[in-house]
Order: sequence, then structure tokens, then C-alpha cells
Amino acid sequence: MRILVVAATGFEVLPFTRFLEEKFVRVGEATFQKGPVQVSVLITGVGIAMTTYALTRLFTLQRFDLAINAGIAGAFHRESNLGDVVEVSSDTMGDLGVEERDGRFTSVFSLGLCDPNLAPFTDGWLHNPDQEGLAFLPKARGITVQKVHGSEERIREAKDLYPAQVETMESAAFFYVCLQENIPFLAIRSISNYVEPRNREAWNIPLALEKLNQILIGIVEGFSGSITEEKEPG
Repeated sequence: MRILVVAATGFEVLPFTRFLEEKFVRVGEATFQKGPVQVSVLITGVGIAMTTYALTRLFTLQRFDLAINAGIAGAFHRESNLGDVVEVSSDTMGDLGVEERDGRFTSVFSLGLCDPNLAPFTDGWLHNPDQEGLAFLPKARGITVQKVHGSEERIREAKDLYPAQVETMESAAFFYVCLQENIPFLAIRSISNYVEPRNREAWNIPLALEKLNQILIGIVEGFSGSITEEKEPG
């Protein structure tokens, strides 16, 4: 089984990479092997453009049985605690459109510039076809933005426009490329902050990264362990 782990920055998955270095055998620059399970790590850079380019370039060269997007996210609602890990099951481009004269945002779908049901979109959203996903993680709907929200007015507008729980800078790009290339995928995000008027002192990135990497390691251990058990006679 070939698994690709995709992150915007190396520090977000550093504990996971160290786990691979300790428990797997390095067989390439960023690829590790344990029995029939091979795991590659792709660091794309931050944002939609870099994620789209890095993924598309890699998928033209290699095929994977599963791609996993891992990173941190902001939560729109206080039902989520800092450090909670969620599986993003649907996402969209949250700021692709125009700013009207009065400051309101209008999406490319509402403008009629893009068909909201042109594959892989459905009503303007990108959905993971695997509805079951990771049963042990709560599902969340996300929006992906080029500029994270940091003012009360823009945050209120985003909440009014989108029934989303989290905000990221890459997930929709990851969804889009995987759907177009027919690669099975999962997207997991750990809550590092709330989407509120910008206040970095209230963020808890260390906790979010700790919980994210625990889950990521558990997922890969589950795959390698289950395959090993299936191969054993008995």
C-alpha cells in the first residue's frame, strides 16, 4: 500500500516524520517502507497555488492508494476545543470571487463565472466520496482561503455565507486535485485557534500539533499493523 502524507509546512508533521525515521526504513528522500506499506511525505508550501502545483506534479509521476492531508486549522465555533482533531469531509474556496462596492463578498459561483455543479464540485462544494472516512474523528465542513479572517466584520460575513466549522489555507486545493486525479484521500486538521479578531496569544499551536501527529501516527500504524496481520498465516 502506498500512502502519501501532505502538509503545507514541515514543522506541522515533524513528530510524524521522526516516527517514520524510527519505525520504518528510508527508501527515498522522503519515502519510508515497513513491510508492504510505503509512506511518502510531501511538503507543498502554504496556500492554494503551491499545494495545487506540488500535488499535481507528484501525481503525474507517481500513483498512491491513499493521500492524507494533515495540518492545523481555525475553528469558527466554540463547540470545538483547541487541540481537537477533525476530519474535513467537504470544503470549498471561501474567498474566490469579488468584493462588491459595499464591501460584500460574492463568490464565482454566485456570479455565474463557474458552474457550481461542474465536476468535481457539487453545489459549489468539494466532497470526499468516502462518507464513512475515519469513524473515530468528528466530521467538519471547511472553507479554504488565501487570507485567513481576522476582523469581526469579515468573520461574521464568512459565517453567514458558509455553513463551515473550520478554516484552512490548503484543504480545498487538496480535495480538488485528489478528486480530479481519482486518488482516495483523507483530510485531518487539528484546531490551533478560533476564527476571531486576530489574537495570536490565544492560539495553541503546540497542543494542536501534538494531537495532530498522535492521530496521524495512529492512522499509519493502523494500516501497517492490519496489513501485517493479514499476511500472517493462521
